[in-house]
Amino acid sequence: MEPIDMTLQITIDCADPQRLVRFWADALRYVPQPPPEGHESWRAYWASIGVPDEELGEGVGELPESIVDPKGTGPRVWFQQVPEPKTVKNRVHLDLKVGGGRDVPLALRRERVDGEVARLTALGAAILYTMDEPHGMDYYAVVLQDPEGNEFCVV
Repeated sequence: MEPIDMTLQITIDCADPQRLVRFWADALRYVPQPPPEGHESWRAYWASIGVPDEELGEGVGELPESIVDPKGTGPRVWFQQVPEPKTVKNRVHLDLKVGGGRDVPLALRRERVDGEVARLTALGAAILYTMDEPHGMDYYAVVLQDPEGNEFCVV
């Protein structure tokens, strides 16, 4: 079998792509993805490759709807506008690993996680609950929601 060239993109369904672009770009320390060189917007790019206006919808592609890692190592994240609201818990979620892992003392991991949680709530995240295992377990994480209610963890 011939090897294939594959990259990973994470797609998040949402009502307001620009709102989540702003939140997640700051949360992940990413940047909004600029349109391809020679195009003033993604819509202009899509039109140049033959995507019909009726397929794009009104306003789609005028502002960035995806974010990228400025270091070029993390996956692209695309915020796809959908008409229906989020109604149930995510089946897939992101873990933002800032604690340093089990080699780092629990007290220091808590400090790092709590510091990141404070930064993210200032950006618009909401805390759902803390996963703090007090009976001999060496685990600490906080579950949050982004501005549209998508769950994610800070570990």
